[in-house]
Amino acid sequence: MADKLSGGLSCARYMQIRAAYSATRSHDEKTMFFLSTMSAAPQVYRLCEAIPWPVQVTFFDDRVMGVYAHPTEPYLIVSSDVGGSERAQIYLVSHDGQTVENLTSDMAHVHQFGGFSSTGKQFVYASNARDDVHFDVYVYDLETRVSRCVFETDDTNYAAGFSADDRSVFALRMHTNVNADLFLVDIESGDALHLTHHQGDAHFSHPRAAADGRMVHLITDLDSEFARLATLDLETLALTYLTDDLWDVEQLEAAQGGKRLVYSVNEDGTSALFVLDRDRTGGARRVEGLPVGTVVDFDLSKDGAHVDVTVSSPLHAVEVWRVALDRGDVWRLTFASEGSVPHDSFVEPELIAYPSLDGLMIKAYYYKPKGDGPFPVIVDVHGGPEGQSTNLFPALRQYFVQCGYAVLAPNVRGSSGYGRTYLHLDDVRKRMDSVADLAHAVDWLCEHGNARRDAIAVMGGSYGGFMVLAAVTHYPDRFAAGVDLVGIANLRTFIENTSPYRRHLRECEYGTVEADGDFFDEISPIHHVDRITAPMIVIHGANDPRVPISEAEQIVEALQKREHPVEYLRFEDEGHGVVKLPNRIKTYTAIAAFLDRYLK
Repeated sequence: MADKLSGGLSCARYMQIRAAYSATRSHDEKTMFFLSTMSAAPQVYRLCEAIPWPVQVTFFDDRVMGVYAHPTEPYLIVSSDVGGSERAQIYLVSHDGQTVENLTSDMAHVHQFGGFSSTGKQFVYASNARDDVHFDVYVYDLETRVSRCVFETDDTNYAAGFSADDRSVFALRMHTNVNADLFLVDIESGDALHLTHHQGDAHFSHPRAAADGRMVHLITDLDSEFARLATLDLETLALTYLTDDLWDVEQLEAAQGGKRLVYSVNEDGTSALFVLDRDRTGGARRVEGLPVGTVVDFDLSKDGAHVDVTVSSPLHAVEVWRVALDRGDVWRLTFASEGSVPHDSFVEPELIAYPSLDGLMIKAYYYKPKGDGPFPVIVDVHGGPEGQSTNLFPALRQYFVQCGYAVLAPNVRGSSGYGRTYLHLDDVRKRMDSVADLAHAVDWLCEHGNARRDAIAVMGGSYGGFMVLAAVTHYPDRFAAGVDLVGIANLRTFIENTSPYRRHLRECEYGTVEADGDFFDEISPIHHVDRITAPMIVIHGANDPRVPISEAEQIVEALQKREHPVEYLRFEDEGHGVVKLPNRIKTYTAIAAFLDRYLK
Protein backbone atom coordinates (compact mmCIF):
# COMPACT_ATOMS: atom_id res chain seq x y z
CA MET A 1 0.00 0.00 0.00
CA ALA A 2 1.14 3.57 -0.72
CA ASP A 3 0.50 4.51 2.93
CA LYS A 4 3.02 1.98 4.20
CA LEU A 5 6.74 2.31 4.66
CA SER A 6 8.98 0.41 7.07
CA GLY A 7 5.95 -1.55 8.24
CA GLY A 8 3.93 1.37 9.67
CA LEU A 9 2.35 4.71 8.87
CA SER A 10 3.99 6.56 6.02
CA CYS A 11 6.38 9.43 6.44
CA ALA A 12 3.83 11.55 4.60
CA ARG A 13 1.31 10.86 7.38
CA TYR A 14 3.76 12.18 9.97
CA MET A 15 4.41 15.27 7.86
CA GLN A 16 0.65 15.89 8.02
CA ILE A 17 0.95 16.51 11.75
CA ARG A 18 0.20 20.24 11.98
CA ALA A 19 1.46 22.93 14.31
CA ALA A 20 -0.12 26.01 15.94
CA TYR A 21 2.13 28.77 17.28
CA SER A 22 2.84 32.53 17.59
CA ALA A 23 -0.42 33.50 19.28
CA THR A 24 -1.40 37.19 19.40
CA ARG A 25 -4.58 38.69 20.88
CA SER A 26 -6.88 41.21 19.21
CA HIS A 27 -7.17 44.75 20.57
CA ASP A 28 -10.33 43.80 22.51
CA GLU A 29 -8.80 40.42 23.51
CA LYS A 30 -11.88 38.56 22.26
CA THR A 31 -10.04 36.86 19.42
CA MET A 32 -6.76 35.01 19.28
CA PHE A 33 -4.78 34.92 16.04
CA PHE A 34 -2.03 32.41 15.46
CA LEU A 35 0.08 30.81 12.75
CA SER A 36 -0.54 27.24 11.71
CA THR A 37 0.64 24.71 9.17
CA MET A 38 -2.92 23.46 8.68
CA SER A 39 -2.59 24.77 5.11
CA ALA A 40 0.17 23.93 2.64
CA ALA A 41 2.38 26.73 4.06
CA PRO A 42 2.07 28.54 7.41
CA GLN A 43 -0.86 30.99 7.40
CA VAL A 44 -2.79 33.10 9.92
CA TYR A 45 -5.85 31.63 11.65
CA ARG A 46 -8.26 33.15 14.15
CA LEU A 47 -10.06 31.60 17.10
CA CYS A 48 -12.82 33.19 19.17
CA GLU A 49 -15.60 32.12 21.52
CA ALA A 50 -18.33 32.90 18.98
CA ILE A 51 -16.83 30.44 16.49
CA PRO A 52 -15.04 27.69 18.43
CA TRP A 53 -13.20 26.47 15.33
CA PRO A 54 -10.14 28.06 13.71
CA VAL A 55 -10.89 30.18 10.65
CA GLN A 56 -8.15 30.81 8.09
CA VAL A 57 -7.45 34.52 7.65
CA THR A 58 -4.58 34.75 5.14
CA PHE A 59 -4.13 32.91 1.86
CA PHE A 60 -0.66 33.84 0.67
CA ASP A 61 1.00 31.59 -1.88
CA ASP A 62 4.03 31.46 0.42
CA ARG A 63 4.57 31.18 4.15
CA VAL A 64 3.56 33.74 6.73
CA MET A 65 6.56 34.38 8.98
CA GLY A 66 4.95 36.50 11.68
CA VAL A 67 1.60 37.91 12.87
CA TYR A 68 1.06 40.82 15.31
CA ALA A 69 -2.29 42.19 16.46
CA HIS A 70 -2.85 45.95 16.29
CA PRO A 71 -3.28 47.32 19.84
CA THR A 72 -6.35 49.50 19.18
CA GLU A 73 -7.94 48.53 15.83
CA PRO A 74 -9.19 45.34 14.12
CA TYR A 75 -6.05 44.88 12.05
CA LEU A 76 -2.98 42.68 11.97
CA ILE A 77 0.57 43.18 10.80
CA VAL A 78 1.64 40.12 8.82
CA SER A 79 5.15 39.32 7.63
CA SER A 80 5.63 37.12 4.56
CA ASP A 81 8.31 36.37 1.97
CA VAL A 82 8.32 34.68 -1.46
CA GLY A 83 9.89 31.33 -2.21
CA GLY A 84 11.90 31.15 0.99
CA SER A 85 13.93 34.23 0.04
CA GLU A 86 13.59 35.74 3.58
CA ARG A 87 12.99 39.13 1.96
CA ALA A 88 9.99 39.65 4.18
CA GLN A 89 7.33 42.25 3.35
CA ILE A 90 5.04 43.88 5.92
CA TYR A 91 1.30 43.67 5.27
CA LEU A 92 -1.66 45.30 6.98
CA VAL A 93 -4.47 42.73 7.13
CA SER A 94 -8.01 43.13 8.46
CA HIS A 95 -9.22 40.66 11.07
CA ASP A 96 -11.47 38.96 8.51
CA GLY A 97 -8.66 38.77 5.96
CA GLN A 98 -10.66 40.60 3.29
CA THR A 99 -8.29 43.57 3.19
CA VAL A 100 -4.59 42.96 2.54
CA GLU A 101 -2.23 45.90 1.93
CA ASN A 102 1.51 45.60 1.30
CA LEU A 103 2.99 48.50 3.26
CA THR A 104 6.62 48.01 2.20
CA SER A 105 6.29 46.89 -1.46
CA ASP A 106 10.01 46.26 -1.89
CA MET A 107 10.47 42.60 -2.74
CA ALA A 108 14.24 43.00 -3.14
CA HIS A 109 14.91 43.75 0.52
CA VAL A 110 14.26 42.46 4.05
CA HIS A 111 11.76 44.15 6.40
CA GLN A 112 11.76 43.21 10.09
CA PHE A 113 8.73 44.27 12.14
CA GLY A 114 9.69 45.62 15.57
CA GLY A 115 6.46 46.56 17.35
CA PHE A 116 3.58 49.04 17.60
CA SER A 117 3.42 52.30 19.50
CA SER A 118 0.98 52.24 22.44
CA THR A 119 -1.63 54.14 20.40
CA GLY A 120 -1.17 51.92 17.36
CA LYS A 121 -0.70 54.94 15.11
CA GLN A 122 2.88 53.93 14.32
CA PHE A 123 5.07 50.88 14.14
CA VAL A 124 8.82 50.48 13.99
CA TYR A 125 10.71 48.22 11.62
CA ALA A 126 14.18 47.64 10.21
CA SER A 127 15.25 47.17 6.59
CA ASN A 128 18.34 46.84 4.43
CA ALA A 129 16.67 48.83 1.65
CA ARG A 130 19.43 51.49 1.60
CA ASP A 131 22.36 49.32 0.50
CA ASP A 132 21.62 45.58 0.97
CA VAL A 133 24.35 45.17 3.61
CA HIS A 134 23.25 47.42 6.49
CA PHE A 135 19.95 47.56 8.35
CA ASP A 136 18.44 50.91 9.32
CA VAL A 137 15.47 51.59 11.62
CA TYR A 138 12.26 53.18 10.32
CA VAL A 139 9.03 54.42 11.84
CA TYR A 140 5.89 53.91 9.77
CA ASP A 141 2.87 56.19 10.29
CA LEU A 142 -0.31 54.22 9.69
CA GLU A 143 -2.43 57.38 9.38
CA THR A 144 -0.37 59.03 6.64
CA ARG A 145 1.13 55.82 5.18
CA VAL A 146 4.55 57.48 5.35
CA SER A 147 7.75 55.72 6.42
CA ARG A 148 10.70 57.66 7.82
CA CYS A 149 14.22 56.48 8.61
CA VAL A 150 15.10 57.44 12.19
CA PHE A 151 18.38 55.54 12.70
CA GLU A 152 20.82 55.18 9.79
CA THR A 153 24.29 53.76 10.38
CA ASP A 154 26.57 51.33 8.60
CA ASP A 155 25.66 48.53 11.00
CA THR A 156 23.06 45.79 11.42
CA ASN A 157 20.34 47.53 13.43
CA TYR A 158 17.07 45.79 14.25
CA ALA A 159 13.88 47.35 15.59
CA ALA A 160 12.96 46.45 19.18
CA GLY A 161 9.87 48.43 20.20
CA PHE A 162 8.87 51.83 21.57
CA SER A 163 9.63 53.73 24.74
CA ALA A 164 6.86 54.21 27.30
CA ASP A 165 5.92 57.66 25.92
CA ASP A 166 6.16 56.59 22.24
CA ARG A 167 8.68 59.36 21.58
CA SER A 168 11.61 57.01 21.11
CA VAL A 169 12.30 53.55 19.74
CA PHE A 170 14.73 50.87 20.81
CA ALA A 171 17.29 49.71 18.26
CA LEU A 172 19.26 46.50 18.65
CA ARG A 173 22.69 46.68 17.00
CA MET A 174 24.11 43.27 16.11
CA HIS A 175 27.91 43.33 16.04
CA THR A 176 27.93 39.52 15.86
CA ASN A 177 25.43 36.80 16.70
CA VAL A 178 26.64 36.87 20.32
CA ASN A 179 27.46 40.56 20.72
CA ALA A 180 24.73 43.20 20.55
CA ASP A 181 23.95 46.65 21.95
CA LEU A 182 20.78 48.59 22.68
CA PHE A 183 20.17 52.20 21.65
CA LEU A 184 17.27 54.50 22.47
CA VAL A 185 16.54 56.65 19.41
CA ASP A 186 14.52 59.88 19.57
CA ILE A 187 12.02 59.73 16.70
CA GLU A 188 11.98 63.47 15.97
CA SER A 189 15.65 64.37 16.34
CA GLY A 190 17.26 61.06 15.51
CA ASP A 191 19.52 61.40 18.55
CA ALA A 192 20.60 57.97 19.77
CA LEU A 193 21.49 57.16 23.37
CA HIS A 194 23.82 54.17 23.70
CA LEU A 195 22.35 52.24 26.64
CA THR A 196 24.69 49.28 26.95
CA HIS A 197 28.37 50.22 26.88
CA HIS A 198 30.47 47.12 27.46
CA GLN A 199 33.79 45.44 26.69
CA GLY A 200 34.07 42.10 24.92
CA ASP A 201 31.07 40.00 23.94
CA ALA A 202 27.72 40.70 25.57
CA HIS A 203 24.23 40.41 24.17
CA PHE A 204 21.26 42.60 25.11
CA SER A 205 17.72 41.90 23.89
CA HIS A 206 13.97 42.05 24.62
CA PRO A 207 13.76 45.63 25.94
CA ARG A 208 10.42 46.23 27.70
CA ALA A 209 9.92 49.80 28.89
CA ALA A 210 8.37 50.42 32.31
CA ALA A 211 5.42 52.81 32.45
CA ASP A 212 7.33 55.45 34.43
CA GLY A 213 9.84 55.79 31.59
CA ARG A 214 12.75 55.54 34.01
CA MET A 215 13.75 51.94 33.47
CA VAL A 216 13.63 49.15 30.96
CA HIS A 217 13.53 45.41 31.56
CA LEU A 218 15.74 43.30 29.30
CA ILE A 219 17.75 40.10 28.90
CA THR A 220 21.55 40.13 28.89
CA ASP A 221 24.55 37.86 29.43
CA LEU A 222 26.85 40.73 30.40
CA ASP A 223 29.49 39.58 32.90
CA SER A 224 27.93 36.12 33.17
CA GLU A 225 27.92 32.69 31.59
CA PHE A 226 24.17 32.73 31.00
CA ALA A 227 21.59 35.30 29.89
CA ARG A 228 19.83 36.88 32.86
CA LEU A 229 16.75 39.02 33.38
CA ALA A 230 17.72 42.56 34.41
CA THR A 231 16.47 46.11 34.76
CA LEU A 232 18.34 49.05 33.24
CA ASP A 233 18.06 52.51 34.80
CA LEU A 234 17.73 54.91 31.85
CA GLU A 235 19.35 57.77 33.77
CA THR A 236 22.37 56.05 35.28
CA LEU A 237 22.51 53.09 32.82
CA ALA A 238 23.08 50.83 35.85
CA LEU A 239 21.92 47.21 35.61
CA THR A 240 20.12 45.28 38.36
CA TYR A 241 19.89 41.53 37.86
CA LEU A 242 16.66 39.72 38.69
CA THR A 243 17.67 36.10 38.00
CA ASP A 244 20.67 33.93 38.83
CA ASP A 245 23.51 32.97 36.51
CA LEU A 246 22.35 29.35 36.18
CA TRP A 247 20.47 28.93 32.87
CA ASP A 248 19.58 31.19 29.96
CA VAL A 249 16.53 33.42 30.18
CA GLU A 250 15.30 33.30 26.59
CA GLN A 251 12.06 35.28 26.26
CA LEU A 252 10.40 38.13 28.14
CA GLU A 253 7.07 39.95 28.11
CA ALA A 254 5.73 42.65 30.43
CA ALA A 255 2.27 43.85 31.50
CA GLN A 256 0.79 46.35 33.95
CA GLY A 257 3.38 48.92 32.93
CA GLY A 258 6.23 46.57 33.76
CA LYS A 259 4.92 45.54 37.18
CA ARG A 260 4.34 41.98 35.96
CA LEU A 261 7.05 40.14 34.02
CA VAL A 262 6.70 36.73 32.42
CA TYR A 263 9.83 35.01 31.17
CA SER A 264 11.03 31.59 30.03
CA VAL A 265 14.20 29.81 31.09
CA ASN A 266 16.04 27.07 29.20
CA GLU A 267 16.91 24.51 31.88
CA ASP A 268 19.15 21.93 30.23
CA GLY A 269 17.06 21.97 27.05
CA THR A 270 13.64 21.94 28.73
CA SER A 271 11.73 25.20 29.23
CA ALA A 272 10.34 26.62 32.44
CA LEU A 273 7.97 29.61 32.56
CA PHE A 274 8.06 32.13 35.41
CA VAL A 275 6.00 35.12 36.51
CA LEU A 276 7.57 37.92 38.54
CA ASP A 277 5.47 40.64 40.17
CA ARG A 278 7.73 43.62 40.80
CA ASP A 279 5.42 45.17 43.39
CA ARG A 280 5.22 42.03 45.51
CA THR A 281 7.68 40.21 47.72
CA GLY A 282 8.53 36.55 47.40
CA GLY A 283 10.36 36.46 44.07
CA ALA A 284 9.39 34.74 40.85
CA ARG A 285 6.83 31.94 40.67
CA ARG A 286 7.24 28.94 38.37
CA VAL A 287 4.20 28.37 36.16
CA GLU A 288 2.99 24.81 36.61
CA GLY A 289 0.74 22.65 34.46
CA LEU A 290 2.14 23.20 30.96
CA PRO A 291 3.35 20.17 28.99
CA VAL A 292 7.00 19.33 29.46
CA GLY A 293 8.91 20.58 26.44
CA THR A 294 10.17 23.75 24.80
CA VAL A 295 8.43 27.12 25.08
CA VAL A 296 8.50 28.45 21.52
CA ASP A 297 6.88 31.84 22.22
CA PHE A 298 4.16 33.44 24.35
CA ASP A 299 1.76 36.38 24.36
CA LEU A 300 0.77 38.17 27.57
CA SER A 301 -2.66 39.79 27.99
CA LYS A 302 -2.74 43.55 28.55
CA ASP A 303 -3.67 43.16 32.20
CA GLY A 304 -1.17 40.36 32.73
CA ALA A 305 -3.84 37.93 33.93
CA HIS A 306 -3.40 35.37 31.13
CA VAL A 307 -0.56 34.20 28.95
CA ASP A 308 -0.89 32.19 25.73
CA VAL A 309 2.09 29.87 25.40
CA THR A 310 3.25 27.86 22.40
CA VAL A 311 4.79 24.64 23.68
CA SER A 312 6.57 22.12 21.50
CA SER A 313 6.24 18.94 23.53
CA PRO A 314 7.32 15.40 22.58
CA LEU A 315 3.93 14.10 23.72
CA HIS A 316 1.67 16.96 22.54
CA ALA A 317 3.21 18.25 19.27
CA VAL A 318 3.20 22.06 18.83
CA GLU A 319 0.13 23.77 20.30
CA VAL A 320 -0.98 26.94 22.09
CA TRP A 321 -1.96 26.72 25.77
CA ARG A 322 -3.50 29.39 27.99
CA VAL A 323 -2.50 29.97 31.61
CA ALA A 324 -4.48 31.99 34.15
CA LEU A 325 -1.47 33.27 36.04
CA ASP A 326 -3.19 34.11 39.33
CA ARG A 327 -5.50 31.09 39.52
CA GLY A 328 -3.02 28.65 38.04
CA ASP A 329 -5.51 27.14 35.57
CA VAL A 330 -4.03 25.77 32.34
CA TRP A 331 -5.98 24.74 29.26
CA ARG A 332 -5.29 23.95 25.64
CA LEU A 333 -6.49 26.45 23.03
CA THR A 334 -5.52 24.83 19.73
CA PHE A 335 -5.91 21.31 18.42
CA ALA A 336 -3.89 21.12 15.22
CA SER A 337 -4.40 17.82 13.42
CA GLU A 338 -2.15 14.95 14.40
CA GLY A 339 -2.66 13.40 10.95
CA SER A 340 -4.29 10.22 12.28
CA VAL A 341 -1.05 9.31 14.01
CA PRO A 342 -1.89 7.62 17.33
CA HIS A 343 -1.11 10.04 20.14
CA ASP A 344 0.09 7.27 22.41
CA SER A 345 2.78 6.34 19.88
CA PHE A 346 4.77 9.50 20.63
CA VAL A 347 7.90 8.97 22.72
CA GLU A 348 9.83 11.21 25.07
CA PRO A 349 13.60 11.41 24.69
CA GLU A 350 16.10 10.64 27.41
CA LEU A 351 18.64 13.33 28.31
CA ILE A 352 22.08 11.70 28.26
CA ALA A 353 25.70 12.85 28.42
CA TYR A 354 28.80 11.31 26.86
CA PRO A 355 32.53 12.14 27.01
CA SER A 356 34.32 13.54 23.97
CA LEU A 357 37.98 13.66 22.92
CA ASP A 358 39.14 15.88 25.80
CA GLY A 359 36.79 14.54 28.45
CA LEU A 360 34.22 17.29 27.83
CA MET A 361 30.73 15.96 28.54
CA ILE A 362 28.33 16.44 25.63
CA LYS A 363 24.59 16.56 26.37
CA ALA A 364 22.18 14.89 23.94
CA TYR A 365 18.55 13.81 23.66
CA TYR A 366 18.11 10.14 22.83
CA TYR A 367 14.87 8.83 21.29
CA LYS A 368 14.63 5.04 21.48
CA PRO A 369 12.16 2.70 19.78
CA LYS A 370 10.46 -0.21 21.44
CA GLY A 371 12.25 -3.53 21.46
CA ASP A 372 15.60 -4.87 22.53
CA GLY A 373 17.76 -3.71 19.63
CA PRO A 374 20.45 -3.30 18.57
CA PHE A 375 19.02 -0.35 16.65
CA PRO A 376 19.97 1.49 13.51
CA VAL A 377 20.59 5.08 14.64
CA ILE A 378 20.28 8.53 13.12
CA VAL A 379 22.53 11.20 14.65
CA ASP A 380 20.52 14.37 14.05
CA VAL A 381 22.71 17.49 14.25
CA HIS A 382 21.25 20.97 14.83
CA GLY A 383 22.24 24.07 12.88
CA GLY A 384 23.37 27.44 14.02
CA PRO A 385 26.16 26.69 14.87
CA GLU A 386 24.84 28.38 18.02
CA GLY A 387 21.63 26.35 17.98
CA GLN A 388 20.55 23.76 20.52
CA SER A 389 18.63 20.50 20.34
CA THR A 390 15.96 20.86 23.01
CA ASN A 391 13.16 18.76 24.43
CA LEU A 392 10.61 19.38 21.69
CA PHE A 393 8.37 17.69 19.12
CA PRO A 394 10.05 16.79 15.83
CA ALA A 395 7.59 14.81 13.69
CA LEU A 396 10.39 13.27 11.65
CA ARG A 397 12.12 11.87 14.73
CA GLN A 398 8.84 10.42 15.97
CA TYR A 399 8.37 8.77 12.58
CA PHE A 400 11.82 7.23 12.58
CA VAL A 401 11.38 5.89 16.11
CA GLN A 402 8.16 4.18 15.09
CA CYS A 403 10.07 2.62 12.18
CA GLY A 404 12.60 1.09 14.57
CA TYR A 405 15.34 3.71 14.40
CA ALA A 406 16.86 5.37 17.43
CA VAL A 407 17.63 9.07 17.09
CA LEU A 408 20.39 10.91 18.95
CA ALA A 409 20.25 14.74 18.97
CA PRO A 410 23.60 15.93 20.37
CA ASN A 411 24.55 19.41 21.55
CA VAL A 412 28.17 19.40 20.47
CA ARG A 413 30.54 22.08 21.73
CA GLY A 414 29.54 25.46 20.35
CA SER A 415 25.86 24.88 21.09
CA SER A 416 23.90 27.47 23.01
CA GLY A 417 22.18 26.77 26.31
CA TYR A 418 25.27 25.67 28.27
CA GLY A 419 26.97 28.98 28.91
CA ARG A 420 29.26 31.45 27.20
CA THR A 421 32.42 29.33 27.54
CA TYR A 422 30.80 26.27 25.95
CA LEU A 423 29.39 28.42 23.14
CA HIS A 424 32.85 29.54 22.03
CA LEU A 425 34.53 26.13 22.12
CA ASP A 426 34.15 25.65 18.34
CA ASP A 427 35.07 29.13 17.13
CA VAL A 428 37.18 29.48 13.97
CA ARG A 429 40.21 27.16 14.28
CA LYS A 430 38.52 24.98 16.91
CA ARG A 431 35.87 23.96 14.36
CA MET A 432 36.88 20.33 14.04
CA ASP A 433 36.64 19.68 17.77
CA SER A 434 32.87 19.83 17.39
CA VAL A 435 33.04 17.31 14.53
CA ALA A 436 35.05 15.04 16.83
CA ASP A 437 32.13 15.27 19.26
CA LEU A 438 30.03 13.49 16.62
CA ALA A 439 32.58 10.71 16.30
CA HIS A 440 32.53 10.21 20.07
CA ALA A 441 28.73 10.12 19.97
CA VAL A 442 29.08 6.97 17.86
CA ASP A 443 31.31 5.43 20.53
CA TRP A 444 28.68 6.13 23.20
CA LEU A 445 25.91 4.74 21.00
CA CYS A 446 27.74 1.48 20.46
CA GLU A 447 28.79 1.09 24.10
CA HIS A 448 25.68 2.35 25.88
CA GLY A 449 22.95 3.12 23.32
CA ASN A 450 22.41 -0.42 21.97
CA ALA A 451 23.26 0.75 18.45
CA ARG A 452 24.30 -1.25 15.42
CA ARG A 453 27.78 -0.01 14.59
CA ASP A 454 27.26 -0.74 10.88
CA ALA A 455 23.98 1.21 10.72
CA ILE A 456 24.58 4.73 12.06
CA ALA A 457 23.63 7.68 9.83
CA VAL A 458 24.32 11.37 10.34
CA MET A 459 21.71 13.97 9.35
CA GLY A 460 21.59 17.75 9.69
CA GLY A 461 20.51 21.04 8.17
CA SER A 462 22.32 24.33 7.56
CA TYR A 463 25.41 24.29 9.78
CA GLY A 464 24.20 20.81 10.72
CA GLY A 465 24.59 19.99 7.03
CA PHE A 466 28.22 21.10 7.21
CA MET A 467 28.63 18.82 10.23
CA VAL A 468 27.20 15.93 8.21
CA LEU A 469 29.64 16.50 5.35
CA ALA A 470 32.55 17.03 7.76
CA ALA A 471 31.67 13.84 9.65
CA VAL A 472 31.52 11.61 6.57
CA THR A 473 34.80 13.04 5.22
CA HIS A 474 36.87 13.22 8.41
CA TYR A 475 35.38 10.14 10.13
CA PRO A 476 34.28 7.98 7.20
CA ASP A 477 34.46 4.72 9.17
CA ARG A 478 31.85 5.87 11.69
CA PHE A 479 28.83 6.58 9.47
CA ALA A 480 26.88 4.35 7.09
CA ALA A 481 24.88 7.14 5.41
CA GLY A 482 24.66 10.92 5.31
CA VAL A 483 21.69 13.29 4.95
CA ASP A 484 22.68 16.88 4.08
CA LEU A 485 19.94 19.54 4.12
CA VAL A 486 20.98 23.05 2.95
CA GLY A 487 24.49 22.35 4.21
CA ILE A 488 27.88 24.00 3.69
CA ALA A 489 30.37 22.09 1.53
CA ASN A 490 33.04 24.77 1.22
CA LEU A 491 33.57 27.33 3.98
CA ARG A 492 35.44 29.68 1.63
CA THR A 493 32.67 29.90 -0.98
CA PHE A 494 29.99 29.96 1.71
CA ILE A 495 31.51 33.07 3.33
CA GLU A 496 32.06 34.69 -0.08
CA ASN A 497 28.54 34.01 -1.40
CA THR A 498 26.18 34.22 1.57
CA SER A 499 23.88 37.27 1.56
CA PRO A 500 25.92 40.48 2.07
CA TYR A 501 24.04 41.43 5.24
CA ARG A 502 24.91 38.08 6.82
CA ARG A 503 28.60 37.85 6.02
CA HIS A 504 30.07 39.92 8.85
CA LEU A 505 27.75 38.26 11.38
CA ARG A 506 29.08 34.84 10.35
CA GLU A 507 32.77 35.72 10.22
CA CYS A 508 33.08 35.98 14.01
CA GLU A 509 32.06 32.34 14.23
CA TYR A 510 33.82 30.86 11.21
CA GLY A 511 36.68 33.29 10.59
CA THR A 512 37.46 35.34 7.48
CA VAL A 513 38.63 34.30 4.06
CA GLU A 514 41.56 36.71 4.36
CA ALA A 515 42.83 35.40 7.71
CA ASP A 516 41.54 31.84 7.74
CA GLY A 517 41.16 30.84 4.10
CA ASP A 518 43.91 28.25 4.39
CA PHE A 519 42.12 26.64 7.32
CA PHE A 520 38.81 26.70 5.40
CA ASP A 521 40.51 24.81 2.57
CA GLU A 522 42.08 22.36 5.00
CA ILE A 523 38.82 21.27 6.65
CA SER A 524 36.11 21.91 4.04
CA PRO A 525 34.36 18.70 2.96
CA ILE A 526 34.57 19.60 -0.73
CA HIS A 527 38.34 19.03 -0.60
CA HIS A 528 37.99 15.57 0.96
CA VAL A 529 35.26 14.01 -1.18
CA ASP A 530 37.57 11.10 -1.98
CA ARG A 531 37.30 9.99 1.65
CA ILE A 532 33.50 9.60 1.61
CA THR A 533 32.31 6.01 1.79
CA ALA A 534 28.76 6.65 3.01
CA PRO A 535 25.92 6.97 0.49
CA MET A 536 24.57 10.53 0.51
CA ILE A 537 21.33 12.41 -0.05
CA VAL A 538 21.46 16.20 -0.52
CA ILE A 539 18.48 18.60 -0.34
CA HIS A 540 18.55 22.34 -1.05
CA GLY A 541 16.30 25.27 -1.96
CA ALA A 542 17.24 27.38 -4.97
CA ASN A 543 16.37 30.65 -3.17
CA ASP A 544 18.49 30.07 -0.06
CA PRO A 545 19.90 33.45 1.08
CA ARG A 546 22.01 31.94 3.84
CA VAL A 547 23.72 28.92 2.34
CA PRO A 548 23.72 29.36 -1.46
CA ILE A 549 22.56 26.39 -3.48
CA SER A 550 26.00 26.30 -5.08
CA GLU A 551 27.15 24.58 -1.87
CA ALA A 552 24.89 21.62 -2.61
CA GLU A 553 25.79 21.53 -6.26
CA GLN A 554 29.52 21.46 -5.50
CA ILE A 555 29.28 18.37 -3.35
CA VAL A 556 26.77 16.60 -5.61
CA GLU A 557 28.88 17.20 -8.72
CA ALA A 558 32.02 15.96 -6.97
CA LEU A 559 30.28 12.79 -5.79
CA GLN A 560 28.76 12.15 -9.19
CA LYS A 561 32.21 12.43 -10.80
CA ARG A 562 33.34 9.66 -8.46
CA GLU A 563 30.22 7.68 -9.38
CA HIS A 564 29.49 7.59 -5.67
CA PRO A 565 25.89 6.90 -4.54
CA VAL A 566 24.24 10.32 -4.14
CA GLU A 567 20.65 11.51 -4.45
CA TYR A 568 19.81 15.19 -4.96
CA LEU A 569 16.58 17.10 -4.45
CA ARG A 570 16.50 20.74 -5.58
CA PHE A 571 13.43 22.90 -4.89
CA GLU A 572 12.93 26.01 -7.00
CA ASP A 573 10.33 27.46 -4.59
CA GLU A 574 12.20 26.99 -1.31
CA GLY A 575 15.00 28.76 0.53
CA HIS A 576 16.92 27.85 3.67
CA GLY A 577 14.94 24.74 4.49
CA VAL A 578 11.85 23.04 3.18
CA VAL A 579 8.63 24.75 4.31
CA LYS A 580 5.77 23.94 1.91
CA LEU A 581 3.88 20.78 2.78
CA PRO A 582 4.11 19.02 -0.64
CA ASN A 583 7.86 19.66 -0.65
CA ARG A 584 8.22 18.47 2.94
CA ILE A 585 6.40 15.24 2.10
CA LYS A 586 8.62 14.70 -0.94
CA THR A 587 11.79 15.51 1.01
CA TYR A 588 11.25 13.40 4.07
CA THR A 589 9.71 10.49 2.21
CA ALA A 590 12.86 10.42 0.07
CA ILE A 591 15.07 10.59 3.18
CA ALA A 592 13.13 7.76 4.82
CA ALA A 593 13.41 5.56 1.75
CA PHE A 594 17.12 6.40 1.44
CA LEU A 595 17.85 5.43 5.05
CA ASP A 596 15.76 2.26 4.81
CA ARG A 597 17.76 1.28 1.74
CA TYR A 598 21.18 1.73 3.32
CA LEU A 599 20.59 1.10 7.04
CA LYS A 600 17.99 -1.65 6.95
